[in-house]
Amino acid sequence: MNEKTNEDLQHSLSDNSRRLVQTSDNRTPSVYLSDHAYARVDTSNQLDTDEDCKPSHSACDTEAYQYVESCEDRVMCKFCSRKFVCSSKLNNHMRLHTGAEPFSCDVCDMHFKSPGMLRKHLKMHEGGSCKHCDQKFTEPSALRKHMRTDMIQQERRFSCEVCDKKFTKLSHLRRHTLTHTGAKPFSCEICDKKFTLSTQLRSHMRIHTGEKPLSCKVCDEKFSLSTQLRSHMHIHTGDRPFSCKICDKKFRYSWHLLDHMHIHTGEKPFCCEVCDKKFRQSSTLSTHMHIHTGVRPFSCELCHKKFTQLSSLGAHMRIHTGEKPFSCEVCDKKFSRLTSFTRHKRIHTGEQPFSCELCHKKFTQSSTLNDHMRIHTGERPFCCTVCGMKFKWASNLRNHMHIHRRTTF
Repeated sequence: MNEKTNEDLQHSLSDNSRRLVQTSDNRTPSVYLSDHAYARVDTSNQLDTDEDCKPSHSACDTEAYQYVESCEDRVMCKFCSRKFVCSSKLNNHMRLHTGAEPFSCDVCDMHFKSPGMLRKHLKMHEGGSCKHCDQKFTEPSALRKHMRTDMIQQERRFSCEVCDKKFTKLSHLRRHTLTHTGAKPFSCEICDKKFTLSTQLRSHMRIHTGEKPLSCKVCDEKFSLSTQLRSHMHIHTGDRPFSCKICDKKFRYSWHLLDHMHIHTGEKPFCCEVCDKKFRQSSTLSTHMHIHTGVRPFSCELCHKKFTQLSSLGAHMRIHTGEKPFSCEVCDKKFSRLTSFTRHKRIHTGEQPFSCELCHKKFTQSSTLNDHMRIHTGERPFCCTVCGMKFKWASNLRNHMHIHRRTTF
């Protein structure tokens, strides 16, 4: 009976037309595959019984059914040769090629390629919304996450009167208000330094106790503060997380970046209380203070000469070793000091980087510019110890001293 029906159906189809046909027993629609093969269409996953959607086979979708053939009990797409175990899976796949969207929403008339996409969309109309702000969500998990955030905001009932920042606990609000009042209720019993938070005081106390509870896992070096340990770890990782926005130079530590930024801004925030000279870096100011205090903490182990700067000691040591690591590429002259080498190079380049702000005269050395500025300021820093006469330049004082020597003899 079935063989005869199939035979009749084959004759009823023209040679140039293949289409979706119905079996004689009116049970399941089938797709004509080839001269001797059919594939039964599984329509169980379609939403034709669902009130919320309307499957509609477009002409393009019907045409897609034509590109099917039987191959080792599987059906294959003739666009991409992918094989499927049943025609229903092939039909879903074919919509990728045809762009057909046969499943439509009754509420908003949006169309979708698969029943699953339609079901997910229908959740938008099923009341998945926040009770407080009416925002809608497709996934229950997203709604739950939103509700937790909203509850936290609701719980933040302690508000700062100055900046309106909100807190969940009154103790957090009280601690926050100290930032506005400037109060520092926690005081160190040893050095009387004051702090806003008790945690800051506890960290500070490690300076006096010498406690270093934090240890580097790489080199076992110990630290008092977690910030010190984090900064130290950049040495092992090679990270330079702090970058200059102007020249893209990178730094390991935030304070190095701050010092570097003064180069671009020209700012010199560190001022000597003795002579009012200003510096870009606090470390440079500390070194400068040795001039006024007379402290020379760096000593040569060979001749015991002392220096105010470590770099000066390093340069001095080359006198003993005879090392001259800085060599001129133009004339091959060698130098023991970098400053001498840099100054020498300007002979070849003609560079004059130091300019007078008043008359715009340029100089190769900063010391020469400083001497020149006394013409404008009238400053006479060199004083004769015999007669008290003052001079602008050291050379003038030396010449003057010959007068006293001749008088003495």
